[in-house]
Amino acid sequence: MILSAPDPATVRAHNIEELYRLRLPLPPSTFPLVWDNGDGVELRPIAELEARMAILNVVLARAFGMPSRLAMSWLLDAHLMERVTQPEWHYVASGQGDDHSFALHLEALTALAWLLGLTKILDPAAPADDDLTELLPNLREGETFPAWRSRSLVAPRDPVAAAVALDLHYCLDWAYQEAERRRQMLPGLIDSNAIGQRRWALEWAVVFRGPYHDEPVGWEEVDLST
Repeated sequence: MILSAPDPATVRAHNIEELYRLRLPLPPSTFPLVWDNGDGVELRPIAELEARMAILNVVLARAFGMPSRLAMSWLLDAHLMERVTQPEWHYVASGQGDDHSFALHLEALTALAWLLGLTKILDPAAPADDDLTELLPNLREGETFPAWRSRSLVAPRDPVAAAVALDLHYCLDWAYQEAERRRQMLPGLIDSNAIGQRRWALEWAVVFRGPYHDEPVGWEEVDLST
């Protein structure tokens, strides 16, 4: 359902206050807003969010030693192959890619779990909750995709709240990288890589509707360059 996006300037002012509270560098006054007044906002369908979580879970399992044959078999049985990106498939099938980079998807999963209401808090200074793995498909026990979906009590976030979180992570992404550049102490136990993964998930999942927004892009097409 498309809702009216909140006033972007008001949201930005609130999020700048959060950066100040965390003692992070503040972006310049010219730092772009994520959306415009009058835009609409919605989340991708629940089925898409669940599918992306399941795929990232398999990719993460491969990074920690899951055999490729079992990983491919699980994705095939779940009918998720068409949603697997080319880099993900190369990694799952033959291990092509950087293990550390794919292991960082745990933080993208953290953001997706928050969006689906599976976790209560998306703390900008704390790593993924230790209980997060219990909320994901249990690959070790052979839990199927439908079985996981049936036990997951999803309650998707209000799109307006998701938009606010996206703007915060847009600002955090800049602030964490700037803090690291200055060799400044970070506010918690995560770094810019973790923040970037969370922003990636939020940028993909939160869809804005308006004259200056394109149609939603694929997972690999999310632009994190600004």
